[in-house]
Amino acid sequence: MRKIDRYIGQSVLMSILAVLGIILGLVFLFAFIDEMGEVEGGYGTLEALIYVTLTLPRRVYELLPMAALIGCLIGLGTLASSSELTVMRAAGVSLGQIVWAVMKPMLLLMLFGLVLGEYVAPWAEDTAQAGRSLAQGQGEAQSSKKGLWHLQGREFIHINSVQHHGVLLGVTRYNFDGQHVLQNTSFAQKAVYRNEQWMLHDIATTHFYPEHTEVTHTDQQPWNVELTPHLLSIVILEPDALSITGLWGYIHYLAEQNLNNSRYWLAFWTKVLQPMVVIALVLMAISFIFGPLRSVTLGQRVFTGVIVGFTFRIIQDLLGPASQVFGFSPFLAIALPALACGLAGLRMLQKAG
Repeated sequence: MRKIDRYIGQSVLMSILAVLGIILGLVFLFAFIDEMGEVEGGYGTLEALIYVTLTLPRRVYELLPMAALIGCLIGLGTLASSSELTVMRAAGVSLGQIVWAVMKPMLLLMLFGLVLGEYVAPWAEDTAQAGRSLAQGQGEAQSSKKGLWHLQGREFIHINSVQHHGVLLGVTRYNFDGQHVLQNTSFAQKAVYRNEQWMLHDIATTHFYPEHTEVTHTDQQPWNVELTPHLLSIVILEPDALSITGLWGYIHYLAEQNLNNSRYWLAFWTKVLQPMVVIALVLMAISFIFGPLRSVTLGQRVFTGVIVGFTFRIIQDLLGPASQVFGFSPFLAIALPALACGLAGLRMLQKAG
C-alpha cells in the first residue's frame, strides 16, 4: 500500500508543480507588462523587473489553491485515463485510501505555503516595496504621489519611502487641533531610528496663525511617535502580503488607535483558512475524477478545473468586500465557500463509493 500511496502522491504532486509553474509564468509576464506602466524617472525597466521578481513568493502563495485543484484533476485524471485507478479499486484499494494518498502531498504543500506566506513572502514584498518607493519617490516633498499615509492621534503622516534599518525618506506631518483646524505642517528630508527614538533631520515647519504664517528650519528634532521600524514594515505592505503574525499585531494596533481594521481581519482569515480551502478544492477535484469527469479528456478536466477555481475565487472576492460593507464576519466570507465546496465533494465521493 505504501508503494501505491507514493505513486499516487507523486503523480498528483508533480502535476500540481507543473500547473503552478505554468500559471506563475503567465502571472509574472502580465505583472511585468502592467508594471512597465509605472516606469518613469529613476524607476526603470530593470527596477520594475526586480520588483516583480520579488513579488513572486506572494503570488505563489496566492496561487496554491488553484494549482492544487487543477493539478489534482490532471494527476488523478491521468491515472483514471490509463485505468490505473480502476485496477487499484479492483485490487481492493478503497476510495478512502486513495483520498488519503492524495492528501499526503497536500500536507507538504500546505506546510510549504505556511513557510512561504509567513516568512519568505513578507520579507520579499518588504524589500520590493522599499526599492520601488525609493526609486519612485527620490526624497521629494509632500506633493509626491507615492508613499505611505498614516494617522496617529491628531497627526496625519505621509512618508515617501520606508527603508531598511530604520530610515525614512521624506516625512511630512500635518497637525490639527481638537476642532480639526490645521495648526502646522512640517517636512523632514529624513528620519532615523536610533535607541528606540526617531530623529528627524533637515526639517522645515510652517506654523499657521490667524493673521499670518511662519516658516522655521531645524537641523534635527526628536519625533515622538508609536511607529517602529517593524510596524512600518507592516504598514507599507498590502494586507494580502503580510504574515499571519504581522496581521494579528497590526489588527490590534489599529484597534488601539480606533481605526478600521476590517481589511486586515479579512486578510488574516484568508491566510489562516487557506489549508481548509486547499482541502475543500482537492476533495472537489477527487470527486470529479470518480464522478462526472471519469471518462473525459485531459482538456476537459483542465477546463473544468479552471472554471471551478475561478468561480470559487470570484465568490470569495465578492463575499470578502461584502463582509466589510454589510458587517458580517470576514471568517464567514472565507469559510462558507470552502465549507460548501468540501461538503459537495464529500457528497459526490459518497455516491461514487
